[in-house]
Amino acid sequence: MGLYIGIGILVLLVIFFISLYNKLVRLRNNRENAFADIDVQLKQRHDLIPQLVEVVKGYASHEKETLQNVINARNQALNATSIDEKINAENKLSGALNGMRLVFEAYPDLKANQNFLQLQEEISDVENKLSSVRRYFNSATREYNNAVQVFPSNIIAGMSGFHKEQMFNVDADRAAMEKAPTIKF
Repeated sequence: MGLYIGIGILVLLVIFFISLYNKLVRLRNNRENAFADIDVQLKQRHDLIPQLVEVVKGYASHEKETLQNVINARNQALNATSIDEKINAENKLSGALNGMRLVFEAYPDLKANQNFLQLQEEISDVENKLSSVRRYFNSATREYNNAVQVFPSNIIAGMSGFHKEQMFNVDADRAAMEKAPTIKF
């Protein structure tokens, strides 16, 4: 009788550990899927930036360094391979775009250009979508990190190679980043 109870407890423990492992896998996959949503928005953002830079070049040719910083940051973001590299590169790109916003303010004729206004509106839309998918990604990351760190799933996580992951935080000037671009007609 004791043997059956021991086997029953062992089977329950195995089932319990398998369910914890499967939960960790689902949470990790959910986080990766959330980053795939960010990747879609980043691709659109990266596609719009060269167009915006070309329009701005026509009005602000002596702001070459600012524009070059944006292009360099975009290229670095495009070449990033891991999620952590992409997060860091996108933070640099966001900072460079903030520098370009200052250029926008200095050129009233630029702000009246129809191509510029359309691109600025599209970029604003992409930035808003990025903000939304970043929130979802961070929520998925938080849920995953909690599962990796709380007992008893932390035991399974440690044995199986699961570890705490990085959030997608905006390191640049947060107030400037959260301010929507001003479009005046």
